[in-house]
Amino acid sequence: MSQNQPEIQYAAFWAIDWADQKHVWSLQEAGCSTRECGEISHMPEAIEAWVAQMSQRFAGRPIAVAVEQSRGALVFMLSKYEQLHIFPVPPAMTANLRKAFHSSGAKNDPADADLLLDLVQMHRDKLRRLSPDTEATRRVQNLVEERRKLVDERTGQSNRLEAHLKIYFPQIPRWFKDVDSPLVCALLERWPTLEALQKVRPDTLRSFFRKHHCRKEELKDCAVVEAKVAVVKVSVQLIQVLHQGIEGLNRQIQEAAEAHPDFFIFDSLPGAGAVMAPRLLAAFGSKRERYQNAAEVQTLSGIAPVTESSGKSRWIHFRFACSKFLRQSFHEFAALSITQSQWARAYYELQRCRGKKHHAAVRALAFKWIRIIYRCWKQRIAYDENVYLAALAKHNSPLLAATKIAL
Repeated sequence: MSQNQPEIQYAAFWAIDWADQKHVWSLQEAGCSTRECGEISHMPEAIEAWVAQMSQRFAGRPIAVAVEQSRGALVFMLSKYEQLHIFPVPPAMTANLRKAFHSSGAKNDPADADLLLDLVQMHRDKLRRLSPDTEATRRVQNLVEERRKLVDERTGQSNRLEAHLKIYFPQIPRWFKDVDSPLVCALLERWPTLEALQKVRPDTLRSFFRKHHCRKEELKDCAVVEAKVAVVKVSVQLIQVLHQGIEGLNRQIQEAAEAHPDFFIFDSLPGAGAVMAPRLLAAFGSKRERYQNAAEVQTLSGIAPVTESSGKSRWIHFRFACSKFLRQSFHEFAALSITQSQWARAYYELQRCRGKKHHAAVRALAFKWIRIIYRCWKQRIAYDENVYLAALAKHNSPLLAATKIAL
């Protein structure tokens, strides 16, 4: 820290001992001699709730956080919050302190959390504070995450709407593929029951469908309408509000992403488009020092599987402890790239031929994509399909032959 800059007055000091499923933490408020301790789940929702609680408790004032440096997933989740000043602690430093203060050499999570708390309280001048991501990146990160929450809420409302319609207006799910589409919402808001719809003049219906750019006009009689109309009206109104909210966020995300200096990298990816390009930008961020290699991104995102072994047995399984939003982002992008990239389509088809199911094949493709995107991100260059195909040819990759067959 520069001598011209005053020492930051932290409201509290928080230390976290990382683990796969849950983290042990130790907390001490500034000016207080009492330490608090507890556990927190690795799930992003639990960490988000905990940070919100701490932010409210300390009125948004800065909190110094100590966490072992090698634990990228936890650092990523915490680095989104501006009030958390993160001080990564090298694991070797913690190990040496453990030997110095505990002659038995015994290791346990609460004791390690206390050691980390001692470091961030009394020796943070020996630590290098993690530089927070740029304001432009944090803006994109928060916007795309909020958009996803609204999309999930819209999906929940759509499922509830369809369940009610199946009880008293089952024709709607049969007539229309998406019951949450603007057309269906407008139709149900105007005529919430089959009885009301049957009383409408044909000319009025034709005018309504033309206005909504739809030619689907064939309507049939049905059974008795049951008492779900009021609930459907509420669901329709909620879905319409969510549609408007998502569209508003889409515009904000586009503006924020296009203003970001790294956006051209992710915008060049085949299949990324207006939705996925900002999400991939948010996943990588701007700080190149955050990830030492692509494997850290693959593990953090949950795309990399977990390998376990015991005795002579060895098995590989799906990674559960990860940021679900990150995994979803890479998974969805990989699926979209299949129709836009020659080699991605061929690679996916090879995985299916080897017996992998659809989602497993998409995860394998996402695993490969992360290595490619990481290289573009590190070198600050746009992705070029022709350059990658040339690299496959240079190395005599069997994927190139499969790509030619797929063309």
